[in-house]
Amino acid sequence: MPKKIDSEVRSRAVRLVADHLGEYPSLTAASAAVAKQVGVGHETVRRWVVQSQVDGGQRGGVTTEELAEIRKLKAENRRLREDVEILRAATTFFVGELDPRNR
Repeated sequence: MPKKIDSEVRSRAVRLVADHLGEYPSLTAASAAVAKQVGVGHETVRRWVVQSQVDGGQRGGVTTEELAEIRKLKAENRRLREDVEILRAATTFFVGELDPRNR
């Protein structure tokens, strides 16, 4: 399970990369430099910056709110499928119990 990093550290790292992006040849290089300062992995910082750009509309992709909605809907869909499966099993059981040939 991934460790939980404080949102303040995350926002600071994203802000630092955004402020100093022009000083580096690429987003990856800027992320690596900031990651050393903040004490997290460079790929983690790069993904935070990319997601921040998506949320800000500067880059195409699925926003954080949309991802949360998708996760919520998938969980609800999974629960409903489980409920349907339980109801099917119960229906099969009760149909078998009520069948006069089984007596």
